[in-house]
Amino acid sequence: MAGFTFRGGIHPYDGKALSREKAITEIMPKGEMVYPVSQHIGAPAKPIVQKGQRVLMGECIAEAGGFVSAPVYSSVSGTVKAIEKRRTVSGDMTDCIIIENDGLDEKAAPLTARKYEEMSRGEVLEVIQKAGIVGMGGAGFPTHVKLSPKAPEKIDTVIVNCAECEPYLTSDYRKMLEEPDRLVKGLQIETGLFAGARGVLAVEDNKPDCIALLKEKVKDIPNITVVALKTKYPQGSERQLIYAVTGREINAAMLPADAGCIVNNVDTVIAVCNAVTEGEPLMHRIVTVTGDAVKDPRNFKVRTGTDYAELIEAAGGFVTEPAKIISGGPMMGISLFDLHVPVTKISSALLCMSVDEVAKWEPSACINCGRCVEVCPSRLVPSHLADHAEHFNEEEFLRYYGMECVECGSCSYVCPAKRQLAQSIRTMRKLQLAKRKK
Repeated sequence: MAGFTFRGGIHPYDGKALSREKAITEIMPKGEMVYPVSQHIGAPAKPIVQKGQRVLMGECIAEAGGFVSAPVYSSVSGTVKAIEKRRTVSGDMTDCIIIENDGLDEKAAPLTARKYEEMSRGEVLEVIQKAGIVGMGGAGFPTHVKLSPKAPEKIDTVIVNCAECEPYLTSDYRKMLEEPDRLVKGLQIETGLFAGARGVLAVEDNKPDCIALLKEKVKDIPNITVVALKTKYPQGSERQLIYAVTGREINAAMLPADAGCIVNNVDTVIAVCNAVTEGEPLMHRIVTVTGDAVKDPRNFKVRTGTDYAELIEAAGGFVTEPAKIISGGPMMGISLFDLHVPVTKISSALLCMSVDEVAKWEPSACINCGRCVEVCPSRLVPSHLADHAEHFNEEEFLRYYGMECVECGSCSYVCPAKRQLAQSIRTMRKLQLAKRKK
């Protein structure tokens, strides 16, 4: 297979064998549903329901707070119990809409009754916007904004990120196998928004079954191809993916659209298909529940608002008390201290480990080996950036292009001194981004 790839990167243990053969199973929510009004990059959504109001499954409960925002929909029918602050995955207390699930699943009317073939470009974008679709690979950028670049005529490549390079995650893999027709249709809808654009399904070559299946599905579609990427982390990072597929480079000051590209992940593209062809808003996603502390690692179709603790119960519970629980994968996920947080549009996985590998090591001084430089996909010097970050030397941090870091964690993974390089750099980047917002 072709070796489309990028410079640097690592090959961590992927852990995917725990759940990759487990077909997607739907979980029916049990308790109250919690919907944070901010499940995306941009302005929080604004609640449009009141306490005591009855809502239907698929009914909008919070409207977009601006252009770079996304509405929130109830994934069950029931009664609004409260609008109050609740704990979310990030650890913050966030405004949430609480709905008491009545278990009836009475549905609201679909977003549109028109056929896709009869819609104009503007109507397709309007449906995607109304559906509340965001990047479901973790970033949460509103999809309608991504599909509305300033110069749409310059977009010539629409890429579906099928790499799923983060260790342990297998939700996109199962989606490709189980819903390939919806994936291809979603890509056709997106390429149809840009005259002359080609579509690319970019899959790592450790998924030969997906590559073969998708090639069969697109063999009669002239403007869509399947590209086999070299298996390497972080192959699915947006900048690295664009370079691997097109050879074009972008930096932190650029958007993919500046390189003539649009990038969405598998679940997002399928959500676009569901919205445009069936009028279905974004109310559920696929979550991989895995790790050696879980009795039965699985891939679940989960409604947004579901409590994380219910996912563990559905996976058979714990076989041993986990030392570390992470929302997402081990490289870029967020460590949890409480399982009673809601599933959101950007929840990709729940990883439960019996041993906390990171906590076992005591960091020591840098030995100037250069391994972090070798693996950095952004061609930075992470050891120096971490030094500047730890000493709050903002001028030097920016001088050495600290804002170009993609926070993949490759440097921390290979560091023989066990320095938490990525964490230090990430903290400084957040401070700089906060200053820019002011």
